Amino acid sequence: MATFLYKLGRLAFRRRHFVALMWVALLTLAGVGAISAPAAGSTSFSIPGTEAQKAFDLLEQRFPGASADGATGRMVFKAPEGEKMTDAANRGTVAMIVKELGDGSEVVSVTDPFTTNAVSKDGTVAYTSVRYDAPAMELKDATRDALERAAKEAQANDLTVDVGGDALQAQPDAGGVGEAIGLAIAAVVLVITLGSMIAAGLPLLTAIIGVAIGVSTITALAKALDLGSTTNTLAAMIGLAVGIDYALFIVSRYRAELAAGRDREEAVGRATGTAGSAVVFAGLTVVIALAGLSVVNVPMLTKMGLAAAGTVVIAVLIALTMIPALLGYAGGKVRPAGEKREKSAAKAASSERPVKPNLGTRWASFVIRRPAAVLLLGVVGLGAVALPVSQLELGLPDDGSQPTSTTQRRAYDLLSEGFGPGFNGPLMIVVDAKNSDDPKAAAATVTDGIKGLKDVVTVTPATFNKAGDTATITVVPDSKPSSAQTEDLVHAIRDDVASKADADVLVTGTTALNIDFSQKLSDALIPYLALVVGLAFLLLIVVFRSILVPLKAALGFLLSVLAALGAVVAVFQWGWLGGVLGVEETGPIMSMMPIFMVGVVFGLAMDYEVFLVTRMREAYVHGESPSQAIVTGFKHSARVVVAAAVIMMAVFGGFISSGESMIKMIGFGLAIAVFFDAFVVRMAIVPAVLALLGHRAWWLPKWLDRALPNVDVEGEGLRTQAEKDTDPDDDRELVRV
Repeated sequence: MATFLYKLGRLAFRRRHFVALMWVALLTLAGVGAISAPAAGSTSFSIPGTEAQKAFDLLEQRFPGASADGATGRMVFKAPEGEKMTDAANRGTVAMIVKELGDGSEVVSVTDPFTTNAVSKDGTVAYTSVRYDAPAMELKDATRDALERAAKEAQANDLTVDVGGDALQAQPDAGGVGEAIGLAIAAVVLVITLGSMIAAGLPLLTAIIGVAIGVSTITALAKALDLGSTTNTLAAMIGLAVGIDYALFIVSRYRAELAAGRDREEAVGRATGTAGSAVVFAGLTVVIALAGLSVVNVPMLTKMGLAAAGTVVIAVLIALTMIPALLGYAGGKVRPAGEKREKSAAKAASSERPVKPNLGTRWASFVIRRPAAVLLLGVVGLGAVALPVSQLELGLPDDGSQPTSTTQRRAYDLLSEGFGPGFNGPLMIVVDAKNSDDPKAAAATVTDGIKGLKDVVTVTPATFNKAGDTATITVVPDSKPSSAQTEDLVHAIRDDVASKADADVLVTGTTALNIDFSQKLSDALIPYLALVVGLAFLLLIVVFRSILVPLKAALGFLLSVLAALGAVVAVFQWGWLGGVLGVEETGPIMSMMPIFMVGVVFGLAMDYEVFLVTRMREAYVHGESPSQAIVTGFKHSARVVVAAAVIMMAVFGGFISSGESMIKMIGFGLAIAVFFDAFVVRMAIVPAVLALLGHRAWWLPKWLDRALPNVDVEGEGLRTQAEKDTDPDDDRELVRV
């Protein structure tokens, strides 16, 4: 591996014009594809194998033309203080709005609140429902404008009016300011770490190019592959973070090779061969973790994982080819590492003063002297932060989790005020009586059974299809959609009512879909964890040629991800520091958060493990004692790993400013997970464990050593080649740079 990448790095350095043009051509091709691609349509959300999805599919089959996937809008009216919606003037305004909405070209139906009993008991709140024949993402702008215009007309008549449903998609803040701040922090860290603007600019430039190619490709394929807007955001988030880090490691190693006295082409080759090998295996662990999301069998999650994995692959390829090419263009503007320190050391030597070791060396020496205490403190600290995980509640965000500044959230609150919290999450019961002797009697049995359950406010009469073999019943719970009481009600209908009916009874609707989705993800978490950790464990055995080092890496990851989930629960479910982070509404944690964090955080955690420990392994293989190898690894890698972690935290943290609760939660979760993993697990627990294990850390059974392929991450093959080839450049024309 190291020898191949060494040759690749030198080739990219010498053929820098071709490499640069190749990436510019790919960027142009992806950009043109994104611009010319048709606009993405509605993103389907399906959960194969769940009861809610089966019910939805049955409705599509038995109620043709009902536009089951069409957009819906719900306009909510509130009368001024001291008035009621049934007053003549307010009633006339609503009638005018209903008539105006019904004239829309894409409108299937509009309900009149005064004929459908859609007025609250105290008469202050009413609503009208609008159903469209097109999905929300495919509605014409004119249709949305008509809905907004109607709301403004009603407001002009002194009514409080807000619109809920998916017809008006929430337009959250993109988080651009936060992302810009994150990139600015990354730039500052890069300048401090690499010592020059030119060197710092290379990782930023290549990361942005990689993300641009990845996101443009996703945009170009969005319509064909049914990709949502969130897919782009997550791919950009992960691609930007790993792209900067991978480039940083290679540039940092290049400067170290220059400091060792090598010429620029040789330094590029060795940096690509050694740090590049670590980049390849770190990238592989991220790709395995993200692509492994497909085992959950939720199409949306699979597409998100594969799209993000593709962006990571692009980041790896750019780091291995474009960075060497750009280093060729930079010439002597990228200086050797430690020039200032060397001058200080020379000055100290002339004055006979000892050279002060760097911070990484001092910290590693401290951990080696007190490994047990550091290990205990790190494990107990992360364990304490992970405690809130025991109270984890899962759900999916709805209009109730939107910022209070949105009309969707205000409509949600008005409906809760007028009709009760459960009104925002009605359940739809589908009665499949095709094999029943008396379908109407079967539906009546189901209706009566549901009325006898707790936490039920309203049960509508059964509505049959034209064939008379399938009925739908709407149930309004007494509790809000994300509550445990509503989940208990869904299970009671499925377990108690369905068992007594002479028909197949299925529960669907947004609330039921959320419950099934959460359960499916919970059931898939352990198999997914076993698959991803197992594959990565085998990969790390090949990289480190050790059993205990990969095992320690996996256990450390579990600690960091549990601590990160604990922090997410404390902030987004309990509300701790919610005001600081802009969390306006606490509630259940997004259902996909645990499994998504397991995948992404595991891949990122292995990045730091590979970069830090391969340098220790390299020192150990070259004859240093286990303790000295730890110090050497920290001496050369700690500064860069810390910089990479800070950069990644800044990039992820920038997305906390997003107005979309899902992106905000993922940004915070990944940022805090990187903090725990890089600064507690990799910087404290890892050296403590290695110090306690000594030579045993690098033990590998002889039979397994013979069976494993030799990937040579440490670059031993480069050293052997250097000894054999006294002057490998004799037959090559020198290139002026």
